[in-house]
Amino acid sequence: MPLGAPELILILIIVILLFGVGRISKIAGELGSGIRAFREGLETDKDKPSDSSSESQDSTADTNKDA
Repeated sequence: MPLGAPELILILIIVILLFGVGRISKIAGELGSGIRAFREGLETDKDKPSDSSSESQDSTADTNKDA
């Protein structure tokens, strides 16, 4: 059974009463920075295979020059 707007509003009010507005904004900020760091980590992982393949080609070229 999906939650409707009245149920979500009630849950939001209960959470605000339990934690307070300041603490919720701090938690939301930390969650946002965590998601941002996760996305940046994914982007650097996408770049790594292309960098490592070029490094392996460079190392192969260096070993061929030594021979």
